[in-house]
Amino acid sequence: MTDQHIPASASPRAAVPGARRRFLSTSLSAIAAVATSAWLPQAVASSGDGKVLKVGVTSGPHEQIFEAVKKVAERDYGLKIEIISFSDYVLPNAALDAGDLDANSFQHGPFLQAAIRARGYKLAGFGRTWVGPIALFSKRYQRLDQLPEKAQISIPNDPANGGRVLLLLEKGGLIKLRPGIDPVTGVFASTQDIVENPRGLRFVELESPLLVRSLDDVDAAAINADYAYKAGLNPVRDSLLAEGAESPYVCLIAVQEKNKDQPWVQQLVRAYQTDEVRDFILKEFDGVVIPAF
Repeated sequence: MTDQHIPASASPRAAVPGARRRFLSTSLSAIAAVATSAWLPQAVASSGDGKVLKVGVTSGPHEQIFEAVKKVAERDYGLKIEIISFSDYVLPNAALDAGDLDANSFQHGPFLQAAIRARGYKLAGFGRTWVGPIALFSKRYQRLDQLPEKAQISIPNDPANGGRVLLLLEKGGLIKLRPGIDPVTGVFASTQDIVENPRGLRFVELESPLLVRSLDDVDAAAINADYAYKAGLNPVRDSLLAEGAESPYVCLIAVQEKNKDQPWVQQLVRAYQTDEVRDFILKEFDGVVIPAF
């Protein structure tokens, strides 16, 4: 094995061996259950009967886009929507599974499938929404070839997004992974799957909301599009390395499995996949977000 982890003493949230394959810790799961039940009223959803759909999003592009979707959904389908904003990637699925939300719109398909496998959530994904290229940013270097030997790189600590970054680094020629990695089928890469690491890169695994702040402390950080956008970073213009539009990490709308055949689900997807929403995305986000419909 040629890859190296930063020891815990080097960073308060540095990678712990074996932690990559755990999606959420038991304690975090308990916190999520308490937090969601404590402040979200039980969701009751239907189409056109005056009740309100509670839709969870993360702040940033997902929230802004869903404000546009909300207008279309109410105007064209009579859906009343309340948007609930979250600051992390943990609570929206926990809240949805608990019935505190009717739907959420914040994640790509591989992330949802990882959550379902790890937590046993009874959730289903519908409707392609957008792709937000994950990218490698640095405050210290302007080009990828300037990264030094043993550079510290911060990456997301969840299997889906962490594995996504490792595939990006492999594409950029920085590392080589073992054969058989396929995020579409749920085979995510971890740092344990690195078979070649010629520069001796060291990886610091952090929760996604902390990656932007880590730019002051590491040589480079791999940051999701929504957090990059909120920090004023554009993956097309400002990064050392970024995914292309061919990325398999397409975002979607998730609902409880038992609701997947409800009429409002398809109405919500149709409201999202309109020219009006597409035009809003293209105008507002300047390539940070790419419509996938």
